[in-house]
Amino acid sequence: MDYRQLGASGLKVPALSFGCGTFGGKGPLFGAWGDTDVAQAKRLVDICLEAGLTLFDTADVYSDGASEEILGEALAGRRNTALISTKLGLPMGEGPLQAGTSRLRLIEGVEAALKRLRSDHIDLLQLHAFDAGTPVDEVLKALDDLVSSGKLRYVGASNFSGWQMMKSLAASERHGWPRYVAHQVYYSLVGRDYEWELMPLGLDQKVEAVVWSPLGWGRLTGKIRRGAAMPDKSRLRDTAAFGPPVDEDRLYAIVDVLDELAVETGRSVPQIALNWLLARPTVSSVIIGARNEEQLRQNLGAVGWSLTTEQIARLEAASAVTPAYPHYPYWREGGFRRINPPPV
Repeated sequence: MDYRQLGASGLKVPALSFGCGTFGGKGPLFGAWGDTDVAQAKRLVDICLEAGLTLFDTADVYSDGASEEILGEALAGRRNTALISTKLGLPMGEGPLQAGTSRLRLIEGVEAALKRLRSDHIDLLQLHAFDAGTPVDEVLKALDDLVSSGKLRYVGASNFSGWQMMKSLAASERHGWPRYVAHQVYYSLVGRDYEWELMPLGLDQKVEAVVWSPLGWGRLTGKIRRGAAMPDKSRLRDTAAFGPPVDEDRLYAIVDVLDELAVETGRSVPQIALNWLLARPTVSSVIIGARNEEQLRQNLGAVGWSLTTEQIARLEAASAVTPAYPHYPYWREGGFRRINPPPV
């Protein structure tokens, strides 16, 4: 397993991390993802640790806390062999105090997460969304207090826009509070919006990406192809509406190239899609998920080899899209590229 430095920190994280969204299986979304119990989770954790995958990502909203509870049980007796990343900020109930990242919510949310995780600290806490109703200074001062108390080691964010991230980093620098070292983002061959603004920001500010849904919400598993019906067991039947939208013609063009490369490399379609991400700028860790041992071992096969420059170029040509404003002016003419070269 390759280990990479996480942003402007001394923390080394594995290139692949494990997403625990399948642990618990409660509710319409997470129930469709999987229903991994404690015994199954222990086995998956065993395989991960044996492969050098030491970072496990979860969140309080995953199956109403059950994911954190099962991860805590699966790591019982070996907590010091693993890194735990969890997230909070999304609604955990209907009341006004059950959402957001106010000081009250952060302190109470961290305490609750620690109990569920059976741990005295969280290695990386990422805010699950930007809370426009709470002053940035209040958020960061609360995180500073939690880091100073030893309950958090590092802090990051998830799904922030560029201005939200920069406003937070500026406040941290101004007051000497902990900076976000990670940004958990959606990024895949079928979802390259991250490259337009957040990737250049990450390069400039040393905020590394932890990638969620690297297989395009299950579309790059090798089971979906042009002209073929969706497999009966595909979770997309129940979860597509929850995930990022994807243009089908572009999806099939990407899958066509992935199929070609699978023949050329002897690798599976998801392994190729994951490997492409691992070579992208700012990417520290790619979160893989698995409902069983076979899926996990397949995904672990994404490391230890590289696509050729020519193969990467074919994938990028098939997956390219015109950037959104204000990134696209003069892009086709090439003048914009000379003064603002893309970080690729």
